[in-house]
Amino acid sequence: MIAQTVQIAFRIAFVWAGGFLLAVAVQALLPAQGGFTITLAQGTHYMAYNRIGFWTCIWAAVTVTVLVVVRAMMDDITSGSLR
Repeated sequence: MIAQTVQIAFRIAFVWAGGFLLAVAVQALLPAQGGFTITLAQGTHYMAYNRIGFWTCIWAAVTVTVLVVVRAMMDDITSGSLR
């Protein structure tokens, strides 16, 4: 059981490290001037492509982390052996 926990911890750590590295690379490569404007009721809001890319990579890391944890929890629940 501890081996599975360690394996899950390493998977999550690799996903987060990859997500942060990709997010930093995206933010560095995309120009800060490029983007689009969203018109809201309060006014307009400019969204730069590099910020969108950064937060997309972080959100992907969070999503994969949640999926890995939920999968591990479901494996524990459906293992059939109660301790």
